[in-house]
Amino acid sequence: MQNTTEKPTEGARSDVSLLSEEDLYLFNEGRDYRAYNHLGAHLTNAGDEQGVCFAVWAPNAREVSVIGSFNRWEPHLHRLHARGSSGIWEGFVPGVKKGDLYKFRIDSRHHGHVGDKADPFGMWQEKPPRTASVVWDLEYQWGDNDWMQQRKAKNSLHAPMSVYEVHLGSWMRVPEEHNRPLTYREMAPRLADYVNRMYFTHVELLPVMEHPFYGSWGYQTTGYFAPTARYGTPQDFMYLVDYLHQRGIGVILDWVPSHFPSDGHGLAYFDGTHLFEHADSRKGFHPDWKTHIFNYGRTEVRSFLLSSAMFWLDKYHADGLRVDAVASMLYLDYSRKEGEWLPNQFGGRENIEAIEFLRQFNQEAYSEHPDIQTVAEESTSWPMVSKPVYVGGLGFGYKWDMGWMHDTLEYFQHDPIHRRFHHNQLTFRMLYGFTENFVLPLSHDEVVHGKGSLIAKMPGDEWQRFANLRLLFGYMYAQPGKKLLFMGGEFGQVREWAHDTSLEWHVLQYPVHSGLQKWVEQLNRIYREQPGLHELDNEAGGFEWIDCNDNTASTVSLLRKAKSPKEQVIVVCNFTPVPREGYRLGVPTGGFWRELLNSDAKEYAGSGMGNMGGVQAEKKPEHGRPYSLILTLPPLSVLFLKAE
Repeated sequence: MQNTTEKPTEGARSDVSLLSEEDLYLFNEGRDYRAYNHLGAHLTNAGDEQGVCFAVWAPNAREVSVIGSFNRWEPHLHRLHARGSSGIWEGFVPGVKKGDLYKFRIDSRHHGHVGDKADPFGMWQEKPPRTASVVWDLEYQWGDNDWMQQRKAKNSLHAPMSVYEVHLGSWMRVPEEHNRPLTYREMAPRLADYVNRMYFTHVELLPVMEHPFYGSWGYQTTGYFAPTARYGTPQDFMYLVDYLHQRGIGVILDWVPSHFPSDGHGLAYFDGTHLFEHADSRKGFHPDWKTHIFNYGRTEVRSFLLSSAMFWLDKYHADGLRVDAVASMLYLDYSRKEGEWLPNQFGGRENIEAIEFLRQFNQEAYSEHPDIQTVAEESTSWPMVSKPVYVGGLGFGYKWDMGWMHDTLEYFQHDPIHRRFHHNQLTFRMLYGFTENFVLPLSHDEVVHGKGSLIAKMPGDEWQRFANLRLLFGYMYAQPGKKLLFMGGEFGQVREWAHDTSLEWHVLQYPVHSGLQKWVEQLNRIYREQPGLHELDNEAGGFEWIDCNDNTASTVSLLRKAKSPKEQVIVVCNFTPVPREGYRLGVPTGGFWRELLNSDAKEYAGSGMGNMGGVQAEKKPEHGRPYSLILTLPPLSVLFLKAE
C-alpha cells in the first residue's frame, strides 16, 4: 500500500492508494496483466482505520463517486480522485466492510450523462436480477497442491483428455425444493463422483462469470472477475474447483472476451462514451447476439481482459480457458453483409487488433502458467490457431474441430441405406487432421435452438438410434484428437437441453439409456488405459487408415499407434444395420487380437453379436498388410482390437 502526503478535503480519502505510478503506466500501456490487484474494491487498513480502497477506470468522467449500502446510496458523499491523466479514479472509504453493496456513480463530461455502474473488477456481485457489486475478499485455504504439482502431465498433448462439458445450473436440480439448482458446494461431491465413475479426465464449465440473463448460459458476461452468485460465494466456487482437483479432475473454464451485453449496469457506454466497445456499430455491435464488441485496439481494454484471464488462472486454479467465439473476433465481416463492416488499414477483413490481443493473451497465459491449456472455439479455416506465436500462430494449445462435428453429425443423420453416398463426410477430416491440435466436440451448441438431442438426431427405430449413438461415440474415440461431450449426451437424454431444468436422470431406469452410459464409461476407460488411443493424438504418426474406401458396405477400419509398437489398437466400424460376417481385415502383426470393446455387447443394450473375445490372425495378406483377421462386424457397431 502506498501512502502519499496529500490529505482529503472531501469525499473518499486520497492519501491511501494501491496504485503505483508503474501500475498506472502499465495499465495505460495494455500490459497490466493483474490489474485486479489494484482496481475494483479492496479491503485495506490505513493506519488504525479499516475500510476499502476503490478504483475504477473512467477517463471521460467529470466526477466519480462510490454509492452503496454504507452511505445510503447517496451520490457525492464519497467522491473518488483522478490519478493524473491515467483515467483512473481512486479513493479510500473508511468503515466499509466485507459484504457491503456498492456501485460507481459516473457523471460524464459528455452530454450530461450520469450512470450507476457495477464494478468492472468486482470480485462478487449480487444474485441476479439485482445488479450491485459486493465488497469481498478471496481468502481461501486450498488443498489441491498435489494436483497443481502433477497437472503438467495431465494437461500434456500426449495425455488422454476426455472432457465432460457442464452447465452448472441444469446438470442436476433439487425437485423437492422448487426445482432449485445445486449450490457450488452441493455440486462438488456429486459431480466429482460422477466424473470419476465415468472416467472423464476434465470438466469444462459453461461460463461461471456473472451474467444478468440466465438464458445466455453465461455467454453474455457482465462480471469478468466474479463467479455467479446464483450458486454461492467466490469461496464456494473455489471449493468446487478444489474438490475436483483433489479427486484428480481438471477444470476448464469457458471465457468470453469476444462480446458483452448492453445491460445498463454493465460495461456498455461506461463513462458516457463507448469506452470498452467500438463507437462505430460496424465494428462495435454484434448483429447476431445484439451485444457489444470489445475495442481490442484500446490498450486499457486489453489490460482489463488480460487481467480477467489471469485472474481465473491465478486465483481459481483453472487448468485451462476455452475462448468462446474466436471466429467472430478474427473477422471484421463476421456475420455481416457488404457495407455493414469496416476493413482494416490494409483493406482486409482480418481484425488485426483482435489477432494481436489473442497472441498476447496466449503468450502471457503460457508464460505464467505453462502447465495449463487454452482452447479456441474457432469455426473457420484460419491457419495455425494452435501453433506458437513465434511461428506466426495464434498461440492456443487446442482448437475445437467444428468441421468434424458438423460433417459427422450430418453423416449420422442419413438413413444407413444412403450413407454409402456420403462416405467422404467420415474420411475428409484426415486431410487436415494434423494441421492443428484438435479437440473433437459434441458440445452444447448441437443440442439447443431446435436442433434436438443427440439421440433424436439418429435415424431408425429405438434400437437403431441407440446403436447409432454408441457407434458415433466409438468413432469419436477412435479418431485422433482430444474428446469433449456435453452433459446428457452420455446417457441419451431424449429432449433438447433446457438451461432451466435438470437433465433427465430418470431415463437411466431403461436399459437402452443405462447401456449407453456404460458404453461411454468404457470408452473413457480404454481411452485412458491404451496409449495407442491418446499418446500421439496430435501427430500423423499416431494414425493410419487400414481401409477408408469401403463405401459400398459403409465400413471404415483404422490403426491407432503409440510410441511403442506394442500399443497399436485397431478400430473397425460398420455404419449399416447389416451384420458383416467373414469380414477380412488386414493387420500388421500375427497372433491373437483381443476384442477390447464391442459396442453391440448386451451390457450396452446391443444385440450381442461379436467375435467371442478375439480372433487369431492368419498369415494371409490383406489391405497391404502381412496378416489378416476374419471378423464378424455386428450391425451399427464399432470394434476395438489389440494384439496380445
